[in-house]
Amino acid sequence: MAGAYNVTELVITGLFQGAEVQRACFVLFLPVYLATLLGNGLIVLTVSVSQSLRSPMYFFLGYLSLVEICYSSTVVPKFIADLLAKVKTISFQGCLAQIFFFHFFGVAEILLLTVMAYDRYVAICKPLHYMSMMSRQLCRLLVAGSWLGGFLHSLIQILITIPLPFCGPNVIDHYFCDLHPLFKLACTDTFMVGIIMFVNSGLFSVCSFLTLLCSYIIILLSLRNHSAEGRRKALSTCAAHITVVVLFFGPAIFLYLRPASTFTADKLVAVFYTVITPMLNPIIYTLRNVEVKIAMGKLWGKTVNFRVK
Repeated sequence: MAGAYNVTELVITGLFQGAEVQRACFVLFLPVYLATLLGNGLIVLTVSVSQSLRSPMYFFLGYLSLVEICYSSTVVPKFIADLLAKVKTISFQGCLAQIFFFHFFGVAEILLLTVMAYDRYVAICKPLHYMSMMSRQLCRLLVAGSWLGGFLHSLIQILITIPLPFCGPNVIDHYFCDLHPLFKLACTDTFMVGIIMFVNSGLFSVCSFLTLLCSYIIILLSLRNHSAEGRRKALSTCAAHITVVVLFFGPAIFLYLRPASTFTADKLVAVFYTVITPMLNPIIYTLRNVEVKIAMGKLWGKTVNFRVK
């Protein structure tokens, strides 16, 4: 374990090398991150205070938006700050902490999306038993299970990384600390460690994605027995969730189910799911959900009236 700390500081190459390009990225990504905080924070606030959004679906949506804020904040603030730095560095302990929380919140989001698919299944396929099956206590347990699953997954990632000897070089070819680029710096064969990471990350994502896919196949088949209006309402709520699932799982599966590489394309894909997707999720949910838009309008109206008074 002591060998892991022969390298005490890591140099991050970043997304692009040119100073002008990095300044342009700073101008682009700073508003995106602020929009992520504002959009997801607004959903968390709206779900928390609105009496019309008390169903389990919005309970999970509020926690999903909270996870999005945390997930994006593990990577994006330092990434944006590094765009203006000539030399981008991070301590080895800081690198491990970033990996831990990045995977923690990432897997918590995966499990929350799976829970939300189950919630839609119960609401559409068993509507008469929905409120009894999706009790507030069960909802809290499912959210707690999502956090616990993310913690255990991330703990495994860190436990397989800490014993590795890192004796140089100390340059990470990425814009944040992740397992693939960090393993390349280890002074030992990381084949078996890579297999463990593949099973823990890649196969976990695929299995979760297949579970979500099967649940929506069952939902779509059950909709054949609904009226046209019932199908329209059900598909409207499911469409937003399916879109978020595809946007999140697509890039993650692409990166974690293939050999590590140093292609710039890989970094751009990572930018998509660490920077862009967390900003898009609140937009997707609010644009396709009338109840959320009405609740936000009421909240905005109360805020304006309070300021006027």
